[in-house]
Amino acid sequence: MSPTRRPTFSKRQKEQKRRDKQRKKVERRDARDAERKKINKEDLPADHDIAHIIPGPQPLPWETEE
Repeated sequence: MSPTRRPTFSKRQKEQKRRDKQRKKVERRDARDAERKKINKEDLPADHDIAHIIPGPQPLPWETEE
């Protein structure tokens, strides 16, 4: 039987790069989530196209002309 061999140096470098990439990806995701939470929805400018719309059932146009 041959003795078990240790992983090569290039394999170790490759695995380290993969771990670093995953760590950076998680950091970017966390930063993006924190930025989204920091933005207050009320501070955003109102959309003028939908500012006058009331949520819920809308009155029918032929019922309001009377």
